[in-house]
Amino acid sequence: MRGIFQNFRFALRLLRKSPGFTAVAILTLALGIGANTAIFSVVYATLLAPMPYPNPDQLVMVWSKIQGNRNGVAAGDFLDWKRQSTSFQDLNAWSGASFNLATAERPEQIQARLSTPGFCKMMGEKFALGRDFLPEEGQPGKDHEVILVNRLWKRLGANPNVIGQQLKLNGEPYTVVGVLAPGATDRLEMGIIAPLAFKPQQINHDFHFILVMGRLKPGITLSAAQADMDVVAGRIAKDYPQSNKGWGASVEPLHNDFFPKESQETLWWLMGAVGFVLLIACVNVANLLLAKGMTRLKEVALRTSLGATRRRVFNQFLAESMVLAVLGGIAGIGLSAVMLKVLMIIMPPYTLPSEAEVTLSVPVLVFTLASTMLAGILFGCAPAWRASGVNLNEALKEGGRSGSSKGHNRLRRALVISEFGLALTLLAGAGLAIHSFWNLARVDLGIRTDHILSFSLPVPNARFSNSQQIVTFYRELLEKVQTLPGVTHAEAGVGTPIAGSGFGMPFNIVGMEQKDAGSRPGAAFQMITPDFFKTFGIQVMKGRSFTEQDIEGSPRVAMVNENFVRKFLTGVDPIGKRLLIEQLIPGVTKLGPTQDWEIVGVYHNVRSGGPRGDNYVEVTVPFYQSPWPGVDMSVRTVSDPEAMTKSIAGVIASTDPNLAMAGVKTMTQIVDESLLGDRFVMLLYGIFAGVALLLAAIGIYGVMAFSVAERTREIGLRVALGADKAEVLKMILREGIVLAFVGLGLGLVGAVFVGRAIRGTLYGVGTVDFTAFTAVSIVLLASALLACYFPAQRATKVDPMVALRYE
Repeated sequence: MRGIFQNFRFALRLLRKSPGFTAVAILTLALGIGANTAIFSVVYATLLAPMPYPNPDQLVMVWSKIQGNRNGVAAGDFLDWKRQSTSFQDLNAWSGASFNLATAERPEQIQARLSTPGFCKMMGEKFALGRDFLPEEGQPGKDHEVILVNRLWKRLGANPNVIGQQLKLNGEPYTVVGVLAPGATDRLEMGIIAPLAFKPQQINHDFHFILVMGRLKPGITLSAAQADMDVVAGRIAKDYPQSNKGWGASVEPLHNDFFPKESQETLWWLMGAVGFVLLIACVNVANLLLAKGMTRLKEVALRTSLGATRRRVFNQFLAESMVLAVLGGIAGIGLSAVMLKVLMIIMPPYTLPSEAEVTLSVPVLVFTLASTMLAGILFGCAPAWRASGVNLNEALKEGGRSGSSKGHNRLRRALVISEFGLALTLLAGAGLAIHSFWNLARVDLGIRTDHILSFSLPVPNARFSNSQQIVTFYRELLEKVQTLPGVTHAEAGVGTPIAGSGFGMPFNIVGMEQKDAGSRPGAAFQMITPDFFKTFGIQVMKGRSFTEQDIEGSPRVAMVNENFVRKFLTGVDPIGKRLLIEQLIPGVTKLGPTQDWEIVGVYHNVRSGGPRGDNYVEVTVPFYQSPWPGVDMSVRTVSDPEAMTKSIAGVIASTDPNLAMAGVKTMTQIVDESLLGDRFVMLLYGIFAGVALLLAAIGIYGVMAFSVAERTREIGLRVALGADKAEVLKMILREGIVLAFVGLGLGLVGAVFVGRAIRGTLYGVGTVDFTAFTAVSIVLLASALLACYFPAQRATKVDPMVALRYE
């Protein structure tokens, strides 16, 4: 132990004597370790850390399953599951909703969770004030209580006496019975929780509108719960063959069940990217240590001649590396805190699961410590091994450095080659991400995005007593909006391009019927008013669009998109074909009788699910033939659409002062938001690739600068014998570019593997993308050329007389 402490004290003294070298090495390591710590903080909190609930491994999602795909759950299925299953301590349901909260100025839309009583207790959600819902508050007529999420409670003034007070939601009084404690729910979009109370007409096996979560009994495994639910689902399918034949149940762990697999893969690939940055930083520091080691050959030789063993010399040099690593790790932790804060600011909202609390936690710091130690070993072993194997005779000769120098130079060149290979691999990943984003930003969206203002009107179901009232209300509202100066077209319906289509509905084509409910194909079902296509500039490719005459009582008509025709009616004229679709009853989560809709038109595909959503199959029907209470509205304007917000809000307030104009955005903003995730990933890849490029350039600069310094006498002789400056310049540049090209070749092999691995997260980019690979290769070579130029330029200024007196 005494020897170890001596080594570390000596290492600290040496590093203090070389402040420039020490600062560069620590900064280089801090970049690599800081980036790794910041990204690992996100990876750990999202993918590895246990959820912040009691016994989180017991929490599962239970989905309805059809044709291998998971789906929402019908209320009747949920109640039967709850009665018949034996694997769960508790089983609860919830769904999303929104309420219009009355405020002093105008109503505000608040996102909500409707959940059965007992949901909060099952999740272990704690209360700052008040209580959970009582069992009887899950019954219709007794369900006008709310629990406030802590974030909303604070925004409303953090009144400690709020329990028992009433809020006006959707024009009706709701009593506040609880306030949740700060936690994961504050990271959700929702602000309130209300009871989910099933009305008699909602208890059916047809309409899948809820989500179900359960807590397993102690000792019950996931496979045992799945076997139990298979038996229960089979029994229900036997009892209700018309609605449940072909339907099953899927039990899945709650952890990251809502976090897309593509996003999980992206996080791991980002972790790999910063790992490359750390490797490149280690190579750079190893090169610095090798260069510094060249200046200490005589010192090492003297120590060896005085009795120091090779092991003692190796340990001393390794101790210096570990001290550097520790200092770099400390600086890296400080840098990672800054990086993490910036990362969370620029990250699109709701990118991560609400359970993910991203902090520099103890496991993250343990990871940082392990990374630091590994880095110290990685960049320290090669210089320590070279130093401990120094040739005594050569090192003690005056001017005799050739033998050791050649060995050192070969190793340093090998490190630079590997550094360039790693940098190109990372640059290739960034190039692929940039090319993917470029493709996404230029896809044919199927609509015109200019001069459109979109918003939603979350009208409560209880406002209308029949379909005719819905039709009358929206006809009058659209007429008022269209008379506003500056408005050219206005539409209302269920579904907005880019932001998402309407309901997922099964259907049959007359003459091609599938009798089993589970075998019927599905499509996005949306209802629109006649000006929908004009508002968005969507092309009608065949047949006709809807008119004001397509109303209730007239023949039921439908339009389909090109994807629908390509998938179901290839080689067949779609005009005149009839679709059988069960009627949607406004305000009631139950399907009505089957209706016959005649296809009268085909329209150009619209990216309803965002720029990546190119495979949507859509059936569109007139809103006036299938009305719905809450709608999405879009208005085309002559000038800036945002300037029309106040005028449109005034029209809505004059029609119904209790209605909130929610989610007001231009279509340009909606498109930009749909690209936020891809833009964020591209930005991160680009930043890490830029750091890698900078480190690689510094690495080759260091090698070439040291090479020029070592070859001062040789260069002086060449100049003295007649070599001109251009020849000297070419000689040095050639040496650096050869290293870069060899590294380029190795990097291209790695780039192919990276392209193959991340292609699932990219759009319109192949495994081998010549455009991206060519671009990053040019960038890397240009940086290598620039890094070599300055040492080469210095070599041309060597004075022959000075050089010949060099040693």
